[in-house]
Amino acid sequence: MSPRPYRLGERQAAIDQTRARIVEAARALLTADHGPINLTMEAVARQADVARMTVYNQFGSKIGLLEVVCDTLAANGGIHQLARAFQKADPLDALDELIRIFSEFWDADRLTSRRLRALAALDEEFAQVIHARDERRRSGLRVIVQRLAAQQGHPLPAGTEATVNVVFALTSFETFDTLAGPTRTCAEFAPLVQRLV
Repeated sequence: MSPRPYRLGERQAAIDQTRARIVEAARALLTADHGPINLTMEAVARQADVARMTVYNQFGSKIGLLEVVCDTLAANGGIHQLARAFQKADPLDALDELIRIFSEFWDADRLTSRRLRALAALDEEFAQVIHARDERRRSGLRVIVQRLAAQQGHPLPAGTEATVNVVFALTSFETFDTLAGPTRTCAEFAPLVQRLV
């Protein structure tokens, strides 16, 4: 039997470790005390102790790297639970579950989320990544709000899109960060937003 498959497995493990180290380096730069102003591919490569071309080979571009950083945040923050919200028969229960899940997600790594969103105001590549993810949240909210309107048998008083926009704002990181403040826990924050919605 040839040892080739084993070597390929070792090589893949090394690639995965390098990839994880690069993502962690980007996160470390984002949360550094001096702030994330120098979050460039070169700075990430230096922080991860790899060649700049290694970062490009792994992620293709800064947007590719940011996508993986956001995917890692989502995985660590429990976004995979969203399917449960959409499986709930009652749209109000689905909305409550979505709010709980996003509250836990925003709370999981607040500093990284805060810095990513701040940079989105300054850098078009950050803005593109954050906007795409926010629009996915808006699409999910639209599905639940439309289910709610259908359940009630008549249009929502403010209209479906206006309602989606309000719920979108109330479930945003910015709302969470402001209302949670430095001391409020996720368990305290989620019911507050559920009541507001």
